[in-house]
Amino acid sequence: MTLLLEDQSARPGRHTGTSLYPTDFAGSKDHPDSVDCGSAFGAVEPPRLPRGRLILHGTVMFGREFCYAVEAAFVMPVLLSVGLPRSLYSLVWLLSPILGFLLQPVIGSASDYCRSPWGRRRPYILALGILMLLGLTLFLNGDAVVSAHVSDRSSRSTWAIVVVMIGVVLFDFAADFIDGPIKAYLFDVCSHRDKERGLHYHALLTGLGGAFGYLVGAMDWGHSILGQLLGSEYQVIFFFSALTWGIFLTVHLFSIPEQPLGKEPFAPDPSPSTALRRLGSHSNGYGGLAKEPVYAGGPAAVSDLRPRSFSALGEANSVTSSAKQPNKEAQKRMTFRSMMKAIVNMPSHYLYLCVSHLLGWTAFLCNMLFFTDFMGQIVYKGNPYSDHNSTSYATYERGVEVGCWGLCINAVSSALYSYVQRFLLPYIGLKGLYFVGYFVFGMGTSLIGLFPNIIATLILCSVFGVMSSTLYIIPFNLIAKYQQEEEEQLKLRGSAECDRGTGVDCAALTCMVQLAQILVGAGLGALVNMAGSVIVVVLSASTVSLFGCIFIVLFIRCVD
Repeated sequence: MTLLLEDQSARPGRHTGTSLYPTDFAGSKDHPDSVDCGSAFGAVEPPRLPRGRLILHGTVMFGREFCYAVEAAFVMPVLLSVGLPRSLYSLVWLLSPILGFLLQPVIGSASDYCRSPWGRRRPYILALGILMLLGLTLFLNGDAVVSAHVSDRSSRSTWAIVVVMIGVVLFDFAADFIDGPIKAYLFDVCSHRDKERGLHYHALLTGLGGAFGYLVGAMDWGHSILGQLLGSEYQVIFFFSALTWGIFLTVHLFSIPEQPLGKEPFAPDPSPSTALRRLGSHSNGYGGLAKEPVYAGGPAAVSDLRPRSFSALGEANSVTSSAKQPNKEAQKRMTFRSMMKAIVNMPSHYLYLCVSHLLGWTAFLCNMLFFTDFMGQIVYKGNPYSDHNSTSYATYERGVEVGCWGLCINAVSSALYSYVQRFLLPYIGLKGLYFVGYFVFGMGTSLIGLFPNIIATLILCSVFGVMSSTLYIIPFNLIAKYQQEEEEQLKLRGSAECDRGTGVDCAALTCMVQLAQILVGAGLGALVNMAGSVIVVVLSASTVSLFGCIFIVLFIRCVD
């Protein structure tokens, strides 16, 4: 870590690490409050984390999206193979987002005040990761487990449906839920400059994980050696998914140390190299921002030496210990009602961001949940209701397979665009990137719906990745920018207390994903039945996305 910092500080135009980040952080005459954790706002950023640390932190998104792709590819075949009636299929998609929408803000707030010695976010990430693995196990192995233990044919079918549905709901709930703590964890351990880098790596690895997941799902494992060894194609898919998720979740949890709530982030140390290493690995956490260091030139020198960057992101809100602020104890016991009240009473720019996020995810899910069916019925003109040995059904299946390859293109383009965004950001800003993502997706899906063609549709699948990357990066960047602005305003007023934490804000955004899934699951099926064709799916996605463009222009505020 020290060698990396020395290498960065030696580059032309950079201040050396020892001069920019002094080692004496406590007991200053000029800054008497520096010994009080959480009482001072840290204005000077810690050294940049090595790129490897940020990549290791983002590997959890690779594993999460890998498992998501497996679910998207196999949820329909598995559910129908165990005999689930089509009338109950929408119930599976509705249960998980309803649970997530009800519980997300409460758990997000609880993580803001978690006092585990392991940190605030990692206990929740670990618990949700185990739930994901349990759900994946029941989802892909439920039929085999029930068949091995239940002999009666009718009871076997009923129990298989129940077990598989529980697995799907558990997995979907935990996979949706875990995104909020992961983002809050990133915000806790990173400086202003590292947050955007971390979010871009998250989006890059998300796209790569989805691409590999769809590729693994597209292969015929049933006739392979692994398929014969493990029993079936589903068991092979489970083996790869569980192995990928287990490894990357473990790597993520140990990637960057997290500061426990109430513990002083820094302690005096006479050794410059030791203090520098502490500053890099134990950066200001969510519970206590970095204390103001002391400079020979006084406070004016601090502002002169402070690193500047167009992409500087906001730190997490400062939360002091409950001993100093007893009213924080009451916030630990927040109910869903009080949490909803807190979200509704957010500043207007936070609410507008939540609404635009809801519009974006509604448009995106409209297209993604039904895209393979659209490819089979509209582009390939197959019929899913024909006999399974008929030509029209085989044509439909071929369309579904090509649709999976289209989703793979979506995942790859998402990874590439997450990298391209870094070069576009200085020119058009966050709000411009937000608008471009919605506009490109809206225009692309409208062309797919109006002119369904195999080659054109596969090429235009790349616009799905643009939207995916936008939804995973830009809203959280804006949240961080808003929080940075709030911190500056609080510091100018001489206040160190903030009503909300990053966990609440990230949870509010993630709630919009669940709400969008509820709206799509409850309304899009009826809309398809009314229209008599699934072409209405992509046209609805286009309409909502273009409406989101207008909303962004009129209501979304970007902090310069």
